Amino acid sequence: MKLKILTISAVLLSASLFSNAQSGAYIKAGVNLANVSINEDGGVNESNQLTSFQVGVIGNFKLGTSLLTLQPGLLYTGKGAKVQSGTAGQANYFKQTFNPRYLEVPVNLVAKLPLSKTSGFFIGAGPYLGIGIGGDVKTEGSVLGQAFNREADIKFSDDDPTTFNQEEGTGFGVIRRFDYGLNGTVGVEGKSFVLGVNYGLGLAKLQSGSNSGADNDNKHRVLSFTLGFKF
Repeated sequence: MKLKILTISAVLLSASLFSNAQSGAYIKAGVNLANVSINEDGGVNESNQLTSFQVGVIGNFKLGTSLLTLQPGLLYTGKGAKVQSGTAGQANYFKQTFNPRYLEVPVNLVAKLPLSKTSGFFIGAGPYLGIGIGGDVKTEGSVLGQAFNREADIKFSDDDPTTFNQEEGTGFGVIRRFDYGLNGTVGVEGKSFVLGVNYGLGLAKLQSGSNSGADNDNKHRVLSFTLGFKF
């Protein structure tokens, strides 16, 4: 019930924002190169990178001048990572892909620098909040010549982000439903299109457990390449 309320609220909020957005609002879709950090410094193993996708709508509100805008959004986005040992066909082969999907609300402050009357360069940053709504874990491999293949839905804990160190509904194989972090975006836009490169730096631990400033293991990292079309 909590998830349904949050999802409906996010959709209604975004619809309200975009209905009042000034010119420049756009729909976008693109490719995500997702990964998960593996150490306390937030570093990743590049071989664990997983290709996923995103689609959504971005609003555009001018702030005083045409050079500075506030851009809230509503995205359906895939994240995660993969682990692989050996190659298919070998006696001992293992591959697992972890692909959670989120309803994500980014809010970026964006500076626009005109290149011509109809085109410009932009750069911006801001926070995001994500709500896990689905996804799966796929596992395949071979042990001593015996192949196996299975798929399971990802399970989310409904931990309330306002309770901080207290966790509700947690356990083995369960990840937190709420994700949050910071965005960086850069690109070019024309009269009717927007080309962007975005980076999402997750700040929330995926696994359940109390937050610790010294523990940055297992957080989302997502590099995205997107194409948008203005309303």
